[in-house]
Amino acid sequence: MGQRLAELDRRRQSALHAGSEAAVQRQHSRGKMTARERVDYLLDAGSFQELDMLARSRAEGAPEDRRSYTDGVITGFGTVNGRKICLFSQDFTVIGGTLGEVSGEKIHKVLDLATSLGVPLVGINDGGGARVQEGVVALHYYGGIFKRNVAASGVVPQISVIMGSCAGGAVYSPAITDFVFMVQGTSQMFITGPDVVKTVTGEDVTLEELGGALTHATKSGVASFVSPDEKSCLDQVRELLAFLPANNLEQPPADDIGDDTERLLPEVAALLPASPHDPYDIKPIIHAVLDGGNFFEYHQLWARNLVCGFGRIGGRVVGIVANQPRVLAGVLDIDASEKGARFVRTCDCFNIPVITLVDVPGFMPGTDQEHGGLARRAAKLLYAYAEATVPKIQVIVRKAYGSAYVVMSSKSLGTDLAYAWPGAELAVMGPDSAVDVLYRAELASAPPGRRAELVELYKESNANPYVAAERGYIDDVIDPAMTRRALHRGLEMLATKRQEPVPRKHGNVPL
Repeated sequence: MGQRLAELDRRRQSALHAGSEAAVQRQHSRGKMTARERVDYLLDAGSFQELDMLARSRAEGAPEDRRSYTDGVITGFGTVNGRKICLFSQDFTVIGGTLGEVSGEKIHKVLDLATSLGVPLVGINDGGGARVQEGVVALHYYGGIFKRNVAASGVVPQISVIMGSCAGGAVYSPAITDFVFMVQGTSQMFITGPDVVKTVTGEDVTLEELGGALTHATKSGVASFVSPDEKSCLDQVRELLAFLPANNLEQPPADDIGDDTERLLPEVAALLPASPHDPYDIKPIIHAVLDGGNFFEYHQLWARNLVCGFGRIGGRVVGIVANQPRVLAGVLDIDASEKGARFVRTCDCFNIPVITLVDVPGFMPGTDQEHGGLARRAAKLLYAYAEATVPKIQVIVRKAYGSAYVVMSSKSLGTDLAYAWPGAELAVMGPDSAVDVLYRAELASAPPGRRAELVELYKESNANPYVAAERGYIDDVIDPAMTRRALHRGLEMLATKRQEPVPRKHGNVPL
């Protein structure tokens, strides 16, 4: 037995050090951790249980240096803050982290395990894509990964962490998952590289410009979160997991820090400017209503005219969606609509109530928006709110004009509770524009000051929350200081909400 144990130890040591020392040093010189270092940093100390450590390539005619143990990916399970997860971590020091038959099988197995156990799946991507030597076999296993990502979608949280190159077919798996993390300077995602772009289009573009972290965080919207280094990135993954349930049949983990749910917010009303046309930052209001002011923002650098993220009220996890008047006056455009729709659907998948803070003047005008499909993109946000069965609460903070009011979680779309602050304006359009339309003929010959009188008259008769309150389109007009209290009481009441969807195969989202 001693000889056999020694042989086992030799093989295990070979697997633990599958990458050459030179390859490990190259990894570190680029500011990157190794695959195992990433696993150890992410998981609770001593909790990792590796699977398929001794798996090796079966490719016909593969040289010995291509048959390293682990086959370029580490798979297994462990805990984060005491809660179970499954994960895989591609190892760039072993065959460049490329995907072949065996490494593909390993990822298939851990995806299947996560889905069957009902636990989150974290995939750490750092590889060279499909293994050229294995040809169509590698492509087949990529297809199997994509199919499993789709099967697990909305069942268990799927998190992709990009910590190196993710190119070609490899990008589709992260794109299917719920959240994508990237690291500045060392993460890239692209379907076709700079050389192909140059050949086909004539464009000269660097890796970072084409598919770097900031590109995907600010322009494409592919990256949900961006970090300056790998450790802070993995810290963010741990933080995100604390807001998510293990699966779609469980509730998100509660964490009551003792912040008084009856706490008043006397400061929030003063955050609004005197003029309804002036910008302000919605985030202090978000921080004020949440426990401890803690807000974990989603897509912070993309579509900044809409703010989304997670927090807690009374220890209960909530998703926040809020117009941001500080950016583009808080209008809804193509990117904001898609960002909000994705976030609302994610919350609905994982039983997270959605709170919507509304201050929206309308949709972004312009040929680029219309030709870019604004009607279809905005319909995604409308669809997401209408389809969501989790508790939904709307608070109209200032403006709610036109169809943008309807789209932002209005009562007509099925919001459970709708509140408005006393200064809220609910109307087809702003008072100034409405007067110009309604009294165009009169204003042509009206004396000075008449227009201002008509604007005030319109505000009193139409652009206020009381007309909507009289008709039940909002449930109450509340003192801004009472907002946190109202939200907590609403969430408490809605905790037992049950809404069964109409039997159907699935809806046809306007993709």
